[in-house]
Amino acid sequence: MNKPKFKWTTSDTIDILMIALGSAIYAFSVDMVSIPNKLADGGLSGFTLIIRHFWGVNPGLSTFIINIPLIFLGFKYMGKRAMIYTVWGTLCLSFFLSMWTLQSIIDQVPLHHDPFLATVTAGCLSGLGLGLVFHFNGTTGGSDIAARVLQEKYGITPSKGLLALDFLALACSLSYLDFFHVGYTMVSCFILSKVMALVTEGGTRAKGVFIISQNYRNIAKLIDLRLERGFTYINAEGGYSNEPRHMIYLVLSPREIPELKKIVKQEDPQAFIIFFDVNEALGEGFSYKTKSPSLFIRK
Repeated sequence: MNKPKFKWTTSDTIDILMIALGSAIYAFSVDMVSIPNKLADGGLSGFTLIIRHFWGVNPGLSTFIINIPLIFLGFKYMGKRAMIYTVWGTLCLSFFLSMWTLQSIIDQVPLHHDPFLATVTAGCLSGLGLGLVFHFNGTTGGSDIAARVLQEKYGITPSKGLLALDFLALACSLSYLDFFHVGYTMVSCFILSKVMALVTEGGTRAKGVFIISQNYRNIAKLIDLRLERGFTYINAEGGYSNEPRHMIYLVLSPREIPELKKIVKQEDPQAFIIFFDVNEALGEGFSYKTKSPSLFIRK
């Protein structure tokens, strides 16, 4: 069976443009915020800053050199499209890390060496930049490739691999920074992760709800009338009694939770309710417009 041919599409063009933009923003954060304010960084960027401090090598050049063997390793574990995006992201990051230090228009972000303000700014800008890169299916090489290799060879999950590499980079940064600045860097990395998750996931954040009650029909009717939310009945069975049960499943916005609690308490104070986060909710079934009844199962 022949493998499908690799085809370049308009979507791919948009991806590489946004990966370049995200790399530019991330490089700006490193060059114009982190370095002037003596902040370290996690992952590969953290090691390039260490190299810059001791040997004066531009982070753009060291990023490119370190990524060369990692990219060759990545070809074994990643698909063709993923590797094209990774090579492109690596080249963009190396270019912009060099470009921002060489340009003469902007000296540095005027934070007056305020460590807290620099920490928040670095975290937000880096998170925005990396979030754009990941949202459009790219990576900047480095730690991402290393984490993938660790997963394939040693069974270490990517999240644990990235965390270990970040911790190693921050620990090594103590060789030229005091714990005060490394501590602020840890805060910056936390902000980065939150902003990156927000940009990467995008969409409409919402809450999913499971409701188990004998009065499920009355509760569902009030959800329909007062919240104008669609819902789905799910057949279940009591684990202890083995009796048939019905669960109501729906997705709603966080601001509607208090009203839902009132509805359930009014109809059945003993009802069992589970709330959980929904990172992204798409489609006609979740919006602030009136629902389309045909999208939901009702019995």
